[in-house]
Amino acid sequence: MSKTVGILTVQGDFDAHRKLLERLGVAVLPVLYERDLDQVDALVIPGGESTTISKGMQRLGLYEPLRQRIEKGLPVLGTCAGAILLSREARNHAVPVLGVLDVTAIRNAYGTQVDSFAATLNGTADDGLEGLRCIFIRAPQLQDPGPELKVLARVDGRPVFVQQGKVLATTFHPELTDDIRVHARLLNYA
Repeated sequence: MSKTVGILTVQGDFDAHRKLLERLGVAVLPVLYERDLDQVDALVIPGGESTTISKGMQRLGLYEPLRQRIEKGLPVLGTCAGAILLSREARNHAVPVLGVLDVTAIRNAYGTQVDSFAATLNGTADDGLEGLRCIFIRAPQLQDPGPELKVLARVDGRPVFVQQGKVLATTFHPELTDDIRVHARLLNYA
């Protein structure tokens, strides 16, 4: 049975996510309205500008329906700004959050656009992430993880890929590489 993955298309590089997901053989649906959530088996909240995305979500009335769907088990991947929106709290010019990931997100913690950088993960052989290239653009840092939060990857000792139940979040942009492993992990739960 084919799966359908939604991509919140309020703002951000949703086309890059679409291309990776299509390589994994799933149907992709743009999500802008509550009714769209009923048609997807999983959801991606892309990176972009978290203030703009949060204002769009408020305008479209998506906060509560999305929170309820995630709490009922909808698998979700938030990248960069998406990770901020999934967190329990956002600091450094706070935005409204969904509160479904027990971590505090510090917006733009690595600096401005000119401070963007890439790093390669040096994981263990069994984590499946060895050599993953991570691109950080005005990236958040994740702090104060709750007891249910699992850190899947770190860069310089800081969590950059986390999971809590079926909620996955990266502080980097996996969609800006050709590596499908982060998106494939989401599909494990769809």
